[in-house]
Amino acid sequence: MARGGVEPFVAKLRRKDVARCAELERRLFPTDDPWPEGAFTAALDRGDFYVGAYDPADSLIGYAGLAFVARGPRAEAEVHTIAVDPEVQGGGVGKKLLRRLLDRADEERAQVFLEVRTDNEAATALYRRHGFEVVGVRKRYYQPSGADAYTMRRPVRSAEQEGGAV
Repeated sequence: MARGGVEPFVAKLRRKDVARCAELERRLFPTDDPWPEGAFTAALDRGDFYVGAYDPADSLIGYAGLAFVARGPRAEAEVHTIAVDPEVQGGGVGKKLLRRLLDRADEERAQVFLEVRTDNEAATALYRRHGFEVVGVRKRYYQPSGADAYTMRRPVRSAEQEGGAV
């Protein structure tokens, strides 16, 4: 739950918020090459699917991004990032952001891949609860820290998993 006990809302990431994204990146990922503003702008320019979590005062408290690497009958997407302001972590913001990315992937009937630090147990558990499984390990994936990453995959959702919708 966000500051003040009020639920955040998730909406399309606004260009005016890329500076805040870069600020959060530097704070959250200082040893793993945090993305600068330009990386977020480039992702938006490419048409990647980015959303923000906003508190009731309309301040960005988290963000997440998804890119489609293949469309059609073998659609595939990659989660580029999910990040939540440390002041509100543990309150479900990350779950809301992930759910929105997965809803978008499900619209395209895409399997989804992501990388996560092997020592990030909270994130790994969140991904497992949403149907991801570890399919590999990338040694020294995060630089310059040299931290390892799990590659995780979530299969295409079946009609039964989607409540019978086709």
